Amino acid sequence: MATRKKTEYVSKAHSTKITASSRCAVKIKDNYYTIEASEERSITDSENVDINKEWALLFDSVNQVVDLQIEDIIKEFAKKR
Repeated sequence: MATRKKTEYVSKAHSTKITASSRCAVKIKDNYYTIEASEERSITDSENVDINKEWALLFDSVNQVVDLQIEDIIKEFAKKR
């Protein structure tokens, strides 16, 4: 994780878009399965947005997609045994 540097300048920029990606690889026997999800969200009113909460919600969203896909792969493999 990046460390925060102390600086006297305070950014006046506002985020207008945030993008998150999540990827997971799982090996079942001799096969590898890789699942990836990505999502971009536009921020229309950056003045009234808690960007940290938006990031957390976005990462929760893409991580959930990947987690559910991995669960489905594992369940399908278990059925074939």
